[in-house]
Amino acid sequence: MVGERAAVHPSWVTALRCVLAAVLVATGLGKLLDLHGFADIVASYRVLPDALSFAAGTTLSVTELGLAVWLLSGWRLAWAASLAALLHLAFFVWAALALARGLNIPNCGCFGVFLARRLTPLTLVEDGILFAVALAIVLGARPGVRQWR
Repeated sequence: MVGERAAVHPSWVTALRCVLAAVLVATGLGKLLDLHGFADIVASYRVLPDALSFAAGTTLSVTELGLAVWLLSGWRLAWAASLAALLHLAFFVWAALALARGLNIPNCGCFGVFLARRLTPLTLVEDGILFAVALAIVLGARPGVRQWR
């Protein structure tokens, strides 16, 4: 915006937002490159009606890529990181529900059909770490929070 000063964030916030954006680009592109395959993965969680799997998969792919661009831009960083945290919390809950229901999911879908990995409790750990990274960015990006250098 005209007349607004760009926010200055500590280097650790910049590093974390670049790492999180890189993860979101990798996961978003992996899903986007084979939307039909990713729709099948979404359907394997048996949460949504099959008719919505393709739309949900497309929405997730585009959302991840959009969040990556937003995080890299630095514009309203706390908002971008908050939405990234909510996204990873949703992934955590989605995976936890599938594990609790005893579903056998051969590909968690983190990278779409690429880098297929079975859904395991390790998936929850990974989503929890990404959630924590996003929260750290939120806390580091808040105006008025004392910044140590």
